[in-house]
Amino acid sequence: MSFWHPDKPFRPVSRPFFYGWWIVVVSTIGMLFSIPGQTMGFSVFTEILMEELGLSRVGLSAAYCVGTVASGVTLPRLGSLYDEWGGRKLAVVSVLLTAAVLVYLSLIGKLFRLVSSAIPETIASVVAFLLIGIGFYLIRMAAQGALTMTCRNLMGEWFDYRRGIAMSFSGLFVSFAFSAAPTFLDFLITRFDHDGAWLVLAGMSVCIMAPLAWFVFRDTPEQCGMVMDGADLSAKKGEVNPDMRIHHQFTREEAIRTFTFWAFALSFGFFSFFSTAFTFHIVSIGEEFGFQKGDIIALFIPMAAISVVVSLFFGAINTRTRLKWLLIAMNLGAVAGAIGLMRLNTSPGGWAYVVGNGFCGGGFMALSGLVWPRFFGRERLGAISGVNMSLVVIASGIGPLLFGISKQWMGGYVPILLMSAILPGVLAIASLWADNPQRKL
Repeated sequence: MSFWHPDKPFRPVSRPFFYGWWIVVVSTIGMLFSIPGQTMGFSVFTEILMEELGLSRVGLSAAYCVGTVASGVTLPRLGSLYDEWGGRKLAVVSVLLTAAVLVYLSLIGKLFRLVSSAIPETIASVVAFLLIGIGFYLIRMAAQGALTMTCRNLMGEWFDYRRGIAMSFSGLFVSFAFSAAPTFLDFLITRFDHDGAWLVLAGMSVCIMAPLAWFVFRDTPEQCGMVMDGADLSAKKGEVNPDMRIHHQFTREEAIRTFTFWAFALSFGFFSFFSTAFTFHIVSIGEEFGFQKGDIIALFIPMAAISVVVSLFFGAINTRTRLKWLLIAMNLGAVAGAIGLMRLNTSPGGWAYVVGNGFCGGGFMALSGLVWPRFFGRERLGAISGVNMSLVVIASGIGPLLFGISKQWMGGYVPILLMSAILPGVLAIASLWADNPQRKL
């Protein structure tokens, strides 16, 4: 029996309750292990890396942008690999690659000092840029890209009518874990120094997540002799929502020719752009608006609470409404969050920042896992979601760079925040036409 056979090391169909819930639990854990490649996983290392590598804020942001955009370009191929290999194998490989990259990052300071001692000082900054740029590329591709995409897709493979509930359950834990990540990473840095913190995370990936992914993950319920949701719920639900019917399995080329794909993908991309940027520069933004480091980071907790409530609400109502209405609400939350950040030193501004970004984050958590299998089918889910993930990752690299340029060359963050308030407003209007392509069939 093959090492990857769905009945090895046990038969999922023999579990006492629907096995898809095991997929949800371990997919959620898998997304937590993507934190080293997420922006909040780097936010506490930003000032350390600037000092250790001698890079300016714009220089480090540019390296982050180049590495992230390069990883985003790689992701459509990784999406196709998901369809070819299956989620189980890709999850294990991406976790092991993440661990290897974390070991590289732990050595990057030593590598820079070793190389810079043998080269002219004038090109030392170029070497630093290349070293950290490679690190950004690899960690964003493996952790934020491949691992996150795989975990979301696996949940989408195992659920249909209960997909929203499953995604919301996962989002509940992911949201709070992501908000607590900077505090946890700060503790690791204090306890083990920054290079030791990365080694601890690498060890946890190899010893915990990689074995867990192989042990629990299975590619599809059909592969294991089951069906989505554990039973056909269409009769029970009465098929009242035509958006729940799949008439055609879209190819990637067909999907990206629809207006709906880009309305959702660009909205997700903007959320990635904005949330990554303000997280990456969170300490600097806090200083501009009179917040201490601890105070500004503390706002992530209520923001996460709102994200969870919104994600659960979207998960509960998604089968009874059209997803474009939820997308509009998500984009309007982004508008409020950007305006609130500009007025962060006022009470209304603080509330708008927390509530708006929390609402937008909750919408992103729910919709990013729901829309692709529902609108385009599961047959090429990896290829289609890979294009979206590519856009999300590329946007997450551009965001910190533009925010850094605004700060360093324009004297503050207000110019880029103005742009960040306008873009989701335009996307909210465009979302009015983001209908399910299955309706036309």
